[in-house]
Amino acid sequence: MPLSTEARTKPAVHDDYIRMLVLETDEQHPDDHHERGSFGEVFDSVFKKAGDDHDPPLGVETVITFVVEEKGGSVPKVEDMQDIHAILITGSMYDAHGDAPWILKLVELIQALWQQRPDIRFSGVCFGHQILCRALGACIEPTPDSKWELAHTPITLTPIGSKLFNNPTNNRIHLHQMHQDHVVHPPSSATTHLLPEQNDRDIHVWGSSETTEVQGVYIRARLFTTQGHLGFDEDMVKRQVQMRIESGSIDMEKDRGQLDSVENTAEWDHDGVKVAGAILRFFHGDDDEI
Repeated sequence: MPLSTEARTKPAVHDDYIRMLVLETDEQHPDDHHERGSFGEVFDSVFKKAGDDHDPPLGVETVITFVVEEKGGSVPKVEDMQDIHAILITGSMYDAHGDAPWILKLVELIQALWQQRPDIRFSGVCFGHQILCRALGACIEPTPDSKWELAHTPITLTPIGSKLFNNPTNNRIHLHQMHQDHVVHPPSSATTHLLPEQNDRDIHVWGSSETTEVQGVYIRARLFTTQGHLGFDEDMVKRQVQMRIESGSIDMEKDRGQLDSVENTAEWDHDGVKVAGAILRFFHGDDDEI
């Protein structure tokens, strides 16, 4: 059974291409939506740039579906995924450790696909990173002292991270951050029956920051997540921050230091396309020896 007619498809522009399903878990700020489209469309643009840089160029066909059911979306079912082999889950203002019905359905979908469809490769950004790790039994909770990690942030790469991002001499990348929750420890056989014990040595954290030890998780041919954002620009960073101030989740007094960082670094260049390129190679199977 195909995905619902509400799914939107952005066609590939190269003959050789991967087909990526983006599960949108939130709505853009109205101004960002007007300028750059939905979150899925932002990812389509970033991954197409990464595909143009691939050698040889690699196309991306992006299928986008909105899954927040309380806002009119729909979480797909396993049988909807017959022709899907790559899934990316977006960021969100929702808590990945929450118990909203659509979040629980999304966790159940991930777990069912993990068991029934070993050919599917999963990626997730921010909320997507956290919800994938939650589905594999990891604990998601607020950072120590509920400290926000905002805007342009250096991430120190592990040896696996240096290989994934083709950074043999530089052990750092930089991404925009927008989170107060984090993955406490990566998934393992101790957290879920979905990961056999003998495979624990193949579960890798690819990078860490001062605030967040688990900036991303990599499992060869199955999982590649990132806490940092790939497609944020200065306007998106500032508008996303403002939305969180208005919702009360960012406190103007308590979080003043982090807000100053936003003002100082939101315009800085970051490595979003580089990270998208690494995830694209993961989806395509280029780096399966890592």
